[in-house]
Amino acid sequence: MTASPPPANPPLDPRSALRHRLKAARQTWAENPAVLASAQAALQENLMNVLRQLEPECLGLYWPIQAEFNPRPAALLAQQTWSCQLALPWAARTTRQMHYRPWQGEEVTTLDECGIPSPPGRPCEPDVVLVPCLGFTPDGFRLGYGGGYFDRFLAQHPDVTAVGIAWSQAQLSPTVFSSQPHDFPLIGVVTELQVFSA
Repeated sequence: MTASPPPANPPLDPRSALRHRLKAARQTWAENPAVLASAQAALQENLMNVLRQLEPECLGLYWPIQAEFNPRPAALLAQQTWSCQLALPWAARTTRQMHYRPWQGEEVTTLDECGIPSPPGRPCEPDVVLVPCLGFTPDGFRLGYGGGYFDRFLAQHPDVTAVGIAWSQAQLSPTVFSSQPHDFPLIGVVTELQVFSA
């Protein structure tokens, strides 16, 4: 009896490979404290210019992980300037859904189901949300971590103004990254170098 050949390895998801490369590049780039601090300050200035135009009533931000831009100082400044409410996302791993909960700027000791800091409380509805981008294209499409939480939230809340946040080194060419039907376009992407308007 002839043994059947072993099953062929499934092809790698090109997006997974791209995510791995972008994460590694970002971590390496962020190892220089001076470069990171300068980029943080420049991106915050660009973000505040965008928020001045939007004047959010409730600003949804995110808790930074893996060398992402830290939006907390800008959010607290927005809270002080426009008396806007702040909110952080809470993600449910079991349902792959996400909602926002009010946040007053304090340290957060509770975690959502993905292990990311998120405050307790009832859901709230932000009118502007900051969306972290692992990668992005100048026309407003983002590559995230693959969970789909932000895409599902934005698809369910089409009236929310979604602003992408990324380091400039995460910019992708359309030949490297093309959008898929479930990808939700952002109104623009803010980096430390410039603001891209979709």
